[in-house]
Amino acid sequence: MIGQLLAEYWDRLDDSLNFWAVIGFLGQAVFASRFIIQWFHAERVKRSEIPVIFWYISIAGGVILLFYAVHIANVVFIIGQVSGLVVYLRNLHLIYKARREGREAAV
Repeated sequence: MIGQLLAEYWDRLDDSLNFWAVIGFLGQAVFASRFIIQWFHAERVKRSEIPVIFWYISIAGGVILLFYAVHIANVVFIIGQVSGLVVYLRNLHLIYKARREGREAAV
């Protein structure tokens, strides 16, 4: 019985390895790489800090994963990715707003 369940599950996994799985893996790799970049950045500046590139990579990975989520029609995954994208975009907006205000104050 367990052997049959495992065999059926393996067949389902095997069927899911296609072009869209590659897109999903790519999205996961891009998304995960942001933590490595943040870690290297923190080591370089000797403090915990999130570089701007972190948010751009978050957006890139989130968009790729959103395409994958739409393709597999998973509403939980879609809502999760859209919500994350809103947060990443908002962070970039706040960063650039603060920079603009800093330049204006310096003038």
